[in-house]
Amino acid sequence: MKRSTIMFPVMLALLLAAGPTTAPSSSVKPGLTAPAKKEIAMQLVSAAENSSLDWRAQYAYIEYNVEHNARENRGYTAGIIGFTSRTHDMLEVVRLYDTISPKNVLSKYLPALEKVDDTPATTGLGKDFERDWKMAGADPKFREAQDRERDRTYFDPTVSQAQADGLHELGQFAYYDCAVMHGSCEHVRAAAMKKAKTPAQGGDEVAYLNAFLDARVREMKREEAHGDVSRVETAQRVFLREGNLSLDPPLRFKTYGDEYTIPGR
Repeated sequence: MKRSTIMFPVMLALLLAAGPTTAPSSSVKPGLTAPAKKEIAMQLVSAAENSSLDWRAQYAYIEYNVEHNARENRGYTAGIIGFTSRTHDMLEVVRLYDTISPKNVLSKYLPALEKVDDTPATTGLGKDFERDWKMAGADPKFREAQDRERDRTYFDPTVSQAQADGLHELGQFAYYDCAVMHGSCEHVRAAAMKKAKTPAQGGDEVAYLNAFLDARVREMKREEAHGDVSRVETAQRVFLREGNLSLDPPLRFKTYGDEYTIPGR
């Protein structure tokens, strides 16, 4: 049955009197993807990866630490989230850089990076590679390549999964930080879900995040190089105990014994 056209003016008047409608919070809250919150996420990771909140200074960072590599076997570690020559992401960064800026200073290392991919070897790289990576760190296109690989491989998929699980910014960051260190957060997430339900499943968010962080700590302790779990226990767990699920600054925390403050506005 058709609605009476007489009702339309009445309904319109009621809508106008009520004022503008407000969209559901889930559609207007971008979570960790909001620029201010993403900036906090980058700072938190940089504190753990580079002992500095100045994450933009890390585009030029590169290191081959013999002692560290003996434990992790990841070859070179470099860039804003610690891309490595063993774990494919460094190769993807340089490939992307070559695509958006052909014949750049790092293009000549692509054959060597392809050969050492998935191995701890550094054959064909060495001091010249370190020098050229540092030089490229000032190039906006190289920075773009790092940003895009970080987002494509780590940030975007983990934040999307965390949002689907019903988590606020702290949980979204916990997934992202886990992926940065371990390559993926899925195994940690699966372990956590055996202990607690996600909010999307009707569970309590704090209980689930404690289960997730517990599983993350267990995973870290399985790896000799990650035995120090302070990036979880004296940072993320602190925010959770404070009830700061939205990662609202100021944030005061410790990582590997160093104290940091991310101030509020």
